[in-house]
Order: sequence, then C-alpha cells, then structure tokens
Amino acid sequence: MSIDWVHFTPLAALGGGLLVGLAAAAFILLHGRIMGVSGIFGGLLIPVKGDVFWRISFVLGLVAAPLIARFAGILPDARIDGDWAQLLLAGLLVGFGTALGSGCTSGHGVCGIARLSPRSMVATVLFVGSGMVTVWLVRLLGLGD
Repeated sequence: MSIDWVHFTPLAALGGGLLVGLAAAAFILLHGRIMGVSGIFGGLLIPVKGDVFWRISFVLGLVAAPLIARFAGILPDARIDGDWAQLLLAGLLVGFGTALGSGCTSGHGVCGIARLSPRSMVATVLFVGSGMVTVWLVRLLGLGD
C-alpha cells in the first residue's frame, strides 16, 4: 500500500477536521445534544413532536453542503468503484453497525472521545478495526480493484 502524495492534502484534512470539531462543540453547547448523524437521522424515523424541525434542518445541511461546494467549484470529483448493489449492501451494513454500536463515528469518534467516554473509545476502536479487517478481506479475496 502506498500514499498518493500528489493528491495528499493534509491542510485541507486538518481544516475539515477542525470544522467538524467546532461544529460538534457548538452543537452540544447550543443545543445540549450530541452531533451523532445516525442518532439525528434515526430520530426522524420515529418522530417526536417538537423534535423534527432541527433534525430535518441538520440532514438538509448535510445534503446541501457538498452541493454548494460543488457549485462553488471546490469539491473534487468523486470516484465510486462499486455498483448500486454493493452501495446498497454497504449502506445496510453501516446502518446495522450503527444500531449495534449505539451510534456512529461522528457520535462516538468525534463527540464521545472528546467527552472521554469509555464506551465511545471502545466503539471507535471497533469501528476502525472492523474497517481495517474489511479492507484486508476485500483485497485478500480480490473483490476490490
């Protein structure tokens, strides 16, 4: 495995990470809630009165941000090597994993670790470890590139 040094953008990655961290901090300070995307989105599946507008606004912001960046010309072209069946399966597996782990990488990895939550630290290690094993298996079985 090698790093594509031509397209490696550590400053952009650092800036993106700082923005996510600031957004998570602002969200918990202003709303008293964890900025976990799976929990926010999941809350729309079983809506609670008075709890829907901010969730819809959050999800619309997640969808609108890359569209605005694309329109502004600052979003690189995305390359997705999987077909629709693979993407659907991957999405279902991620949904199952977030339900099993009681949250996602944004809730556990960004917010939970910042709060020094032992449960979130274990969940994040398991998320990353599962991803590493999955990549290894996909490459071993020749299912990737």
